[in-house]
Amino acid sequence: MSVGEVEKQYDLKWIKVIDQTKCIGCHACSVACKSENLVPLSVNRTYVKSVETGIFPQVRRNFQVTRCNQCEDPPCAAICPTGAMYQRPDGIVDFNKSICIGCKACIAACPYDAIFINPDDHSAEKCNFCAHRLEVGLEPACVTVCPTEAILIGNINNPEDKVSKIVSRTPVSVRRPEKATRPKLYYRGAHGSTLDPIAAKQPGGDTFMWSEINRDRSVINSGQVANIKSSNSVSAKLVYDVSHSIPWGWRVSGYTWTKGFATGSALVTLLAVVSGRLSVSSSMSEVAMPLVALIGLAITGYLLIADLKQPKRFIYLFTKPRLESWLVKGGFIISLDGAALVVWLLLPLAHASVGVTWAVGVVLAGASVMTAIYTAYLFAQAKARDLWQNPVRVPHLLVQSLLLGSAAMSPIFYTVHPAETLLLWVGAGACLGHLLVVLIELSMTHPTAHYKAATWHMTKGKFALPFWISVILAVIGLTAPALGMVPLIIAAVGLIGYEHSYIQAGQSVPLA
Repeated sequence: MSVGEVEKQYDLKWIKVIDQTKCIGCHACSVACKSENLVPLSVNRTYVKSVETGIFPQVRRNFQVTRCNQCEDPPCAAICPTGAMYQRPDGIVDFNKSICIGCKACIAACPYDAIFINPDDHSAEKCNFCAHRLEVGLEPACVTVCPTEAILIGNINNPEDKVSKIVSRTPVSVRRPEKATRPKLYYRGAHGSTLDPIAAKQPGGDTFMWSEINRDRSVINSGQVANIKSSNSVSAKLVYDVSHSIPWGWRVSGYTWTKGFATGSALVTLLAVVSGRLSVSSSMSEVAMPLVALIGLAITGYLLIADLKQPKRFIYLFTKPRLESWLVKGGFIISLDGAALVVWLLLPLAHASVGVTWAVGVVLAGASVMTAIYTAYLFAQAKARDLWQNPVRVPHLLVQSLLLGSAAMSPIFYTVHPAETLLLWVGAGACLGHLLVVLIELSMTHPTAHYKAATWHMTKGKFALPFWISVILAVIGLTAPALGMVPLIIAAVGLIGYEHSYIQAGQSVPLA
C-alpha cells in the first residue's frame, strides 16, 4: 500500500516537530518565511532565539525556533470577535485579514507571542503552516530550506507518519503546557532555558550578538524579570531574541475607567432612589444621571474604536460576530446599557407609569452591573496574561464602578443632603473594598512565575509609581463621610493609575 493510500485512511491533522539537536541557528527558516509570505521588516512569523548556558569555558549555545504553536484549543480564535482567527478542519490555525478589525485581542490571548499586527495592512498575522503551499502539495517554506532537516511536518493521526512516530516514541516538549492549549508544535532536544521566556538573563548592555536590543517602553524583551527566577538551574544568558509589542496601551486602561464612571453613575443614583434618599422624578434622577452615564459610555466607545487598527471595521462586531468572544458580548452589553439609559431619559417625556419606570430601572441596573464587570471575563479570555486570571477581578470592577459613580454624582447631589450623604458612604465603602481587594491580590500566593513577575512590575517595577499613588489616594477617599466629596474625587482620579499599572503590568512579562 502506498504512502498516499495509507494517508487517506486517517483524518488529516497537521503537526510540526522542530528538532533542536539539529538546528544550527542559520536563520534560513526566518528568511524563507519573510520571502514567501512577504512579511515586512520589524515583524516576524518565525525567528531563531539563542541562549548560552553554562559558565566559561564550559559554555553551550542553544537555539529555539519560535513561531505559532498551532494549538488544538487556540485562545486566539476564542477571543477573536469576528472569526478572523480560526481553526481549519486540518488543525491549522489560520487567519482571514478581510474581516480583522485590529483589536489585538488575539495578541493578548496568545501564550506564545506568535501574533503581530502587520504594519502594512494593519491586520493580525502569524505563521499558518504556509497553508497556501500545503494546498498545492508543497511543504512550508521553512521546511524546504532547512539545511539539516530540523523542521518536519506530518499527520498526527497517521501512525506510519515519520513525524507522528517521533512524537509518539521520543521525548518531546511543548511550550507552556500549563495553559492547556494542547500545542501541535513539538520541540525535540530543546533546552529548558529556551522554552521558558524568563529563564535566561538579558545581556548587560544594549546589544545582542549582532543587533540592538529594543528598550522602548512599548515592547517586551525576553529574559529574567528583576529577581524573578525560573525553575531552570543552569546559568543561562540570552544572546539573541526578538522583542514584541505590548498590544493594549493607555486607551484600554482609560476605557476601563470611563466604563466604571458610566456604570457607577447609574448604579449609585438608582441606589439612592431605591433607598428613598432621592425622588425618582427629580431632575438628578431623570436627567443628570442618564446624561452623565451616556457621556461616560460615549467616551468608552470612542476609546475602544480608536484603539482598533481597523476602526472602520468596528461594525463587524455586530455584523460578523463570534459570540464566544467577550469582546462581542461586551459590545452587546454596552449597547444594551446605552439603550436602557436612553429609555430612562425619555420616560418623563412619555409620562411613563411608576411600574414601567421601575421595570426600566431594573433593566438599567442589570445592564450597568454587566457592563461594569464583563471586562473581567474578557481579560480572563486573554489566557496569556497570568495576572489577569484573577478570581477577584469581577467584584473588584464592581467596587471600582461604585467608587467612580459616587465621585461623579456627588457634586450633582451636593444640594440633596440625604442622597449626598449616601453617596459619600458608598464611595468610602468602595474605597475600602478596593483597598481590601488590592491587599488580597498582593498577599495571595503567586500561582506562577509569570504572575509573580507581573506583580513585581506593578508594585516595584516601572508601574510602581502610579500604583502606589492610587493606593494612597484611595486611603484619602476613606475620609469622604467626614470631609465631603473632594476625597472621593481624589480617589477616583487615582484609580486611573491603578487601572493603568494593572493592565500594563499584566502585559509586561515576556511570553516568547
